[in-house]
Amino acid sequence: MTEPVAIPHPLPEPLVELIAQRFRVIGEPMRIRLLDALRDGPRTVNELTEALGATQQNVSKHVGVLAQAGIVARRRDGNRVRCSIADDTIFELCELVCGGLRRQVAELDELLAGGAA
Repeated sequence: MTEPVAIPHPLPEPLVELIAQRFRVIGEPMRIRLLDALRDGPRTVNELTEALGATQQNVSKHVGVLAQAGIVARRRDGNRVRCSIADDTIFELCELVCGGLRRQVAELDELLAGGAA
């Protein structure tokens, strides 16, 4: 895990734009699925295509966006392109989001259970 960085408050506008851009990049379902598929290690674009049941063109497009954002790395391996996670902090962010969703679901379950009595 990385060390926390002191974040200025209020956030400077250029930082707000960078944060928003990062969320836009990962806010696409196919990209989240790609990141999840890469969680276990590097895979070729063809392997990702098969694993996700998507077209090679679609996978390549989304891998390109993730690579441009510095989240995924691409390396040519003969006539294949091998993809890997370049920024492991993306999984820390996913864990935080999933934890928040778990709490929301638990609270909803409590509310529903209380209303059924």
